[in-house]
Order: sequence, then structure tokens, then C-alpha cells
Amino acid sequence: MVKHVVMWNFADQAEGGVKAANLAKAKAGLDALQDLVPGQRHLEIAIGADGFEHAYDMVLYSEFDTAEALTAYATHPEHVAVASFIKACATARVAFDYEV
Repeated sequence: MVKHVVMWNFADQAEGGVKAANLAKAKAGLDALQDLVPGQRHLEIAIGADGFEHAYDMVLYSEFDTAEALTAYATHPEHVAVASFIKACATARVAFDYEV
């Protein structure tokens, strides 16, 4: 199994929207990618909650049966569209993939 974790910080304003609106739009877009490709086991997206210390604004945690399933997800046109929006809004991104 491959686990895929990505975290982002968002600009205060980007793509005609403020940070909160862009985070909500990005989360909705990522949530819509549930079960996008065969071999995708789990997809969880969270926006940092007020009152908690957090270094990033949003996190994605996902699990895939194989590296090929992760590649199919990453290159799927629906994912590419959401990723393009996030890239336009993000000021920082970190990712980590690992096999278990």
C-alpha cells in the first residue's frame, strides 16, 4: 500500500477569492475525487481548525493499493483540474509518499 500526504498554505487572496473561500473550494474539489480510480482506498482532506496550532492550512491524506494507482490518480484529468486551482492559490506545498 502507498500512503500519500500533501499539505498546503494558501495566499490571503488568489484566483479572485479570499483564503477561506479558496480553501473551501479546494476541499470540495478534492472531496469530489473520492473513488476516482481503481486502487484508491482512502481520501481525507482537512482544513486547519481555528483554536488549534497548525503550520499548514490544509492537508490531504490518502491511501492507494499500488504506486500505479497513485499515478493514475495524480494524472487523472479531474485531479489535474483541482490541482491546478490549488497550485494557483498555494504559497507552500509539501508532500510525502511512502509504502507500508
